[in-house]
Amino acid sequence: MPPARDEVQSMVVALFTLTAGLERARRQKKTAGALSLLQVIAGRDGIRPSEIADLQLVHPSLVTRQVRELEDAGYAQVTGDPADGRSWLVALTPAGQDEMRRLQQVGLDRFALFVADWEPGEVRALTALLDKLRTSMATVSEREQRPPARRERPGGAGRRRRAGHHETERQT
Repeated sequence: MPPARDEVQSMVVALFTLTAGLERARRQKKTAGALSLLQVIAGRDGIRPSEIADLQLVHPSLVTRQVRELEDAGYAQVTGDPADGRSWLVALTPAGQDEMRRLQQVGLDRFALFVADWEPGEVRALTALLDKLRTSMATVSEREQRPPARRERPGGAGRRRRAGHHETERQT
């Protein structure tokens, strides 16, 4: 039996409150924002600033400033995009990889404080439920993206042309 609507609403409110708090922290705390940016850049061999802006859901001018700061700190390397001379690609330097790992540890330490009084089984249960929710969301999203299935006409496995016309589909 699926959950009741009020149970789903309580879950949605809790999730939105949590994600809003995380997003606020990412935008307000320089280290959280830097970690997010470093992780986006690390996920690619070279990434265009416009792609970073799309993934971070920020204005491209903000990305330009942030990338300049990373480059000045020695955490990022900026090179011309060989596929588009008007654009450039951003990649992490070894120092940028080290900084990303350091910031990940800072974030992990912070989350460890959040659950310090939890039982280990509660942390595992939350992880399992969040993974299950992520999988369910991906499944529904994929289902919604698929074009509706074409219904076959009775009596045939595909459309056939009338006699005298060239056949456009191979019969298997």
